[in-house]
Amino acid sequence: MINEQKLYLLTLMSVAMIFMLVGIAGAAQFAYITNFNDNTVSVIDTANNTVTATLQVGLFPKGVSVTPDGTKVYVTSPHDDPGDFSVIDAATNKVIANVLVGESLYGVAVTSDGKNVYVVSGGSYNAPSNVSVINTTTNKVTTNITIGSSPFAFG
Repeated sequence: MINEQKLYLLTLMSVAMIFMLVGIAGAAQFAYITNFNDNTVSVIDTANNTVTATLQVGLFPKGVSVTPDGTKVYVTSPHDDPGDFSVIDAATNKVIANVLVGESLYGVAVTSDGKNVYVVSGGSYNAPSNVSVINTTTNKVTTNITIGSSPFAFG
């Protein structure tokens, strides 16, 4: 059981790293790095490799994704109850919305047109997992898609 827990944690951390890299690739001038234990996101100016801001978000942030135009950043906080999904205005480095989605939020991806965000809600061992589709203009959940158990990432 201990080894399964360690594997689970290692998998979660690997997924977090993948999403951090996706966030970096999505933002031309800035990288957005989740700080799991600080409940913050560091904003790094990639032109001079300095931290320009540190933003408070939900508990133990993991997933991060940036809109294609670089104007908004989306961060999942899997340990908030219910799951907290932070929306950051990249121009001001301020959290402009918190969307309550579900339990155990991990993965997040923005569509190529920037109109929707997909957030993985892992549920629990007894609850179904789903992907919530969030409209980026209204920051409202438009639909939930039921999927398999214990999902964590997008590919």
